Amino acid sequence: MMADNIEHVISYWIIFQKFQSPALAGFAVLSHWLPFLLFAVYSGALADRFDPRRIIQCAMGLFMFVSLSWGVLFWTDSLEQWHAGVLLVLHGLAGVLWGPAAQLLIHDIVGRDHLQSAIRLSSTSRQLGVLMGPAIGGGLLLLFGPTAGILINALFYLPLIFWLWKAPYGPKFREGEPETPRRAMRGFQDIVTTIRSIASNPTIVSMVLLAGFASMFVGNSHQSQMPEFAHDLGEHGAGLHYSILLAGNAGGALIAGIVLESRGFLQPKPLTAIILVIVWCFSVAGFAMTGSYPVAVALLFISGFLNLAYNSMAQTLVQLNAPQEIRGRVIGLYNMSGNGMKAFSGVTVGFGGALIGIHWSLFASAMALLTVMVVLLSLTVWTRAKQPTG
Repeated sequence: MMADNIEHVISYWIIFQKFQSPALAGFAVLSHWLPFLLFAVYSGALADRFDPRRIIQCAMGLFMFVSLSWGVLFWTDSLEQWHAGVLLVLHGLAGVLWGPAAQLLIHDIVGRDHLQSAIRLSSTSRQLGVLMGPAIGGGLLLLFGPTAGILINALFYLPLIFWLWKAPYGPKFREGEPETPRRAMRGFQDIVTTIRSIASNPTIVSMVLLAGFASMFVGNSHQSQMPEFAHDLGEHGAGLHYSILLAGNAGGALIAGIVLESRGFLQPKPLTAIILVIVWCFSVAGFAMTGSYPVAVALLFISGFLNLAYNSMAQTLVQLNAPQEIRGRVIGLYNMSGNGMKAFSGVTVGFGGALIGIHWSLFASAMALLTVMVVLLSLTVWTRAKQPTG
């Protein structure tokens, strides 16, 4: 994740300097999230059928190829918009390729008993990468320039590639689970079949819906709108106060991982996850409307804390309840919903902001999500009440 964010810092800066194209900047966001919407289930099917270690290695290799390609284009001063478009798409495909496989491998490493703990730790490390990436990327850009900086960035993927070569995890090392036949991938039918397979499991259905609605209405769209929020809060340049706003969500998520993991708080339950999203809606809505900089930072921190808490819980519940033979596909479906739908948050918040202002669009999106979560909470309580006891 650190290398991922370093590449964003350097490549986005060069793209802006060379082309100054808002359309290309918008394409960068879409190319990052749309692959999850289109291909996450297929990526999960690959993880079901093949060794997740090798799939992750292929994804890391693709990340390296993209960084090296940026470096060559920067060095030769031959970057054109179509080059940037192709590399942005390849970067997005690498992201969706490694996501479900990595989650499946975590399950193999720790088993069911420690799964939530492992997911929290993994999410915490991802947030640490989100925090460190821009700082290190900016440092590489200043110290070495964009060409050498992004070539150095390619090296950060190597340790994981080498470790996975002989890591004693994956299908050949699974204990306590019967060997299941490898199911062939059947294109779009895989998505339909996976949905039908989990339709009778209210826990998985509710968590997939939770992740999808949270991403569609809000997601991380307010991060891309942070310059305008910072301006309205009195910060007119890219100084320390702006940087603190950018780091607010990631910092809250990082602390959440440490606190929740060290204390063992918030065991995975569907109702708890939904309530956490409801509280998250209030924190996002408060940030949207506050005119106080300290309050904005505090609400961003709380928002990041809650975001990690509900995301790690929802992902844990999905993995624990997914049938073993299609676990990768179910994880892919969750990724399709939780990550792929973030592409649409740019519509609800971004384009909405062009019509009614970014503050009101984010507030309205948070309130719309709140309404949906209250309905989902009611349906979950009703479903539990209908289940036979004893």
